[in-house]
Amino acid sequence: MAASIKTADFQATVLDSKVPVVVDFYATWCGPCRMQGPILDEMGKNSGGAFEVVKVDVDNEPDLAVKYGITALPTLIVFDGGEPVEKFVGLTSKDVLARALKSAAS
Repeated sequence: MAASIKTADFQATVLDSKVPVVVDFYATWCGPCRMQGPILDEMGKNSGGAFEVVKVDVDNEPDLAVKYGITALPTLIVFDGGEPVEKFVGLTSKDVLARALKSAAS
């Protein structure tokens, strides 16, 4: 299961990461977010360390949501080298995410 992180952990976990990171901006009450979770969990489990997957609960971390322009849930942002390189709004398929991660890693 993807780790839930807080604002205090964001720099070290996401921005300073040596590998691409998918950040799942979600809320516990969000139905599509609950559908996205298992897709991300499976991808993270099978990543072999090529990338990380983390979650940010926008209700608990509103400053991060504002900073990254989160206006709909779920929103997934792929970070590489500390920078956002891809953003997906709404339920996103495993294939689309895999292509984005492959592009970020190359």
